Amino acid sequence: METKNLKFDTKLIHGGEPSPLIEKAVTMPIFQSSTYEIGESQSGEINYNDIKYVRLNNTPNHLAIHEKIAQIEMAEAALVSSSGMASISSALLGLIGFGEHVLAQDNLYGGTYHFLKEFFPKMGREVTFFPLEDINKLPMLLKKNTRAIYVESISNPLLRVPDLKEVVRFAQGNGLISMIDNTFPSPVNFNPIPFGFDVALHSATKYLNGHSDVVAGAMVSRKDLIKKVTPLFNHLGGCLDPHACFLLHRGMKTLGARVRYQNESALKVSGALEKCSKVARVIYPGLRSHPDHLRSREWFRGFGGMLSFEFAGDAVEADTALKRLKIPFLAPSLGGVESLYVRPATASHSSLSKGDREKLGIKDTLVRVSIGLEDTQDLIDDFTRVLN
Repeated sequence: METKNLKFDTKLIHGGEPSPLIEKAVTMPIFQSSTYEIGESQSGEINYNDIKYVRLNNTPNHLAIHEKIAQIEMAEAALVSSSGMASISSALLGLIGFGEHVLAQDNLYGGTYHFLKEFFPKMGREVTFFPLEDINKLPMLLKKNTRAIYVESISNPLLRVPDLKEVVRFAQGNGLISMIDNTFPSPVNFNPIPFGFDVALHSATKYLNGHSDVVAGAMVSRKDLIKKVTPLFNHLGGCLDPHACFLLHRGMKTLGARVRYQNESALKVSGALEKCSKVARVIYPGLRSHPDHLRSREWFRGFGGMLSFEFAGDAVEADTALKRLKIPFLAPSLGGVESLYVRPATASHSSLSKGDREKLGIKDTLVRVSIGLEDTQDLIDDFTRVLN
């Protein structure tokens, strides 16, 4: 079935599926084989250019999930990996060469920030971090060896939305590769490639899979950029095993239904939190109080399932109060069917020094919440009971 011109939810179900169906199975089978027999070319010679091997991410399970992700992100190609950081680090190293420079927003996921700050220079690359508010000053940070600019569509954990139009304009005007982590909105709420970005990255562990049972990543881009990164990626060995491909493939089929519910639920929960006496500030792009609310309304189809708030008290008091929650789990990660909460200072951004966190505006009392699929009123009742 040709699916590229169909609507989003239809692509989630049918995009990338084998045609004809394998043994008439309506669910993509798991090809739990690391090794495949080498075939012959039309001339009858052994075709070593068509080797299938799990580490090369080109088995039937990989090819199906690549096509599905590419279609829902409205891109030419995709490449899955064993984690979000495997995709991010491979893309950065594969597209930014030795001696080259990248501009990156300062308010990033802790793993990405730590990789760029600590490991990138050791690998002969340069990075300059810029505050989201100073995007108009990017020309002053540009160097002769600047190769790319890296941002997040919604930042982790302060949920800031950069001036994405200006980032694209700046990148195109200066011949830079524009890279964006699109994990938080997911393709349901935002598609960076048609917006003008060259590369979109995902921690597929989160919303794409949606069931907290897979660790995976994805890179989405033009065919030429995927082809450029693939050799390095294959040698680094960050492949996704076939069973994980199957679970990711299965989870993605409900992505639209899940994220649209989480959009609606998170907006209602964040509004209720604004009225709680033990909440100093609620951070959610869907609220009018959010500094980037207007651009979020303009560019996104939904505001996502992530929210943050600052507890009115110290970190010890926050931990004591939040332990009384009955529904959300205290756990890292996000985007699953169950609601989770965590203090980023002790989890996603624990690798940063307290000074670096404070510079970024990440207080010890900041709490990040991933809204799941529980009944919205049950979540509101649970949070308001604890935070009033």
